[in-house]
Amino acid sequence: MVHSAVSQRAQDITPFLVMDILERAQELERQGIPVIHLEVGQPDWDTPQVVKEAAFAAMQRGETQYTHSMGLLELREAICQHYEEHYGVRLTPDRIIVTSGTSPAMLLILAVLLDAGDEIVLTDPHYACYPNFVRLVDAVPRYVPIREEEGFQVQPREIAKRLGPRTKAVLINSPANPTGTVLTRENLQEIADLGPHIISDEIYHGLVYEGREHSILEFTDRAFVINGFSKAYAMTGWRLGYLIAPPEFMRPLQKLMQNFFISANAFVQRAGIVALTQTQAEVARMRQTYDERRRVLVAGLRRLGFSIPVEPTGAFYVFVNARHLSQDSYRLAFEILEKAHVGVTPGVDFGQGGEGFLRFSYANSLENIREALARLEGFLQGTT
Repeated sequence: MVHSAVSQRAQDITPFLVMDILERAQELERQGIPVIHLEVGQPDWDTPQVVKEAAFAAMQRGETQYTHSMGLLELREAICQHYEEHYGVRLTPDRIIVTSGTSPAMLLILAVLLDAGDEIVLTDPHYACYPNFVRLVDAVPRYVPIREEEGFQVQPREIAKRLGPRTKAVLINSPANPTGTVLTRENLQEIADLGPHIISDEIYHGLVYEGREHSILEFTDRAFVINGFSKAYAMTGWRLGYLIAPPEFMRPLQKLMQNFFISANAFVQRAGIVALTQTQAEVARMRQTYDERRRVLVAGLRRLGFSIPVEPTGAFYVFVNARHLSQDSYRLAFEILEKAHVGVTPGVDFGQGGEGFLRFSYANSLENIREALARLEGFLQGTT
């Protein structure tokens, strides 16, 4: 019997389906076919100029070596100031580790919390990569369904039903990918009161269009926060994130950081300080523009026959039920791409609860969004 040389752990990792769509769209573009990208979850803005200048100045000063494993003290202090100003939460820099994007932050937290066979509760649908992070540390994801008619608000009573002796944490994401949902203050308080540690992915904070977002740290100290600069500051390619954790976990987290990542990039950290402290006007303009695009896309999708019972109010996504067109969201997304030349993400990428849905990103221009809606209208007319 011949055994695969590839580890079972690696074989169990599922593909990121949005990349299948993106890569096929790029093939079409190489053939001269113009594709409108509503599948990719990244800002279409350039990074603010003042941020780029800060990174260049740091490089010119020779800041191109390792930093402290937890990150530059000045950046951690700026993060503390940010959380106090926005959420009324007082932190100290020794509760923060700066990472090269939020994915290392997630991996560090799960590694310090979960042993093999431990369980963590996730929503379904959820960000596509969450279960793969959990499986990588040999833990077990348990899913709580969230429903469109409830605005994809996770119900604390449903989380409580899934808590067991091996449950170590509950993972939440608000504003959420793929749904654009912002969890209510009441839901966050009830989730915080359930008992297990809470891991709160707050990467889309700063991109909320009605009301305001809340950090889990407003409600409990038994929480880990993941945040970063990719979305609100248009810095996806800079790979700069951070985690906030309870004091008793900091030394174990630091040891993991030292062993597996050493430190985040020095001059990128300098850019992060400027992003936090000097880009309020640019961030506000981006948020206002996203909101305008959100309203146009939601109205256009409704006009095309898609049901959106509760409008998304955060991030830059609209998650719509397309089961009246197909039960196979992967096939449908490729059909839309090939016939209408519009890239959208199949809902099944985000869990079985997302099957039959499509995710539309409005991180694209109003002109392109309107053209995409016109192409979708033509596609739908051709399928009826």
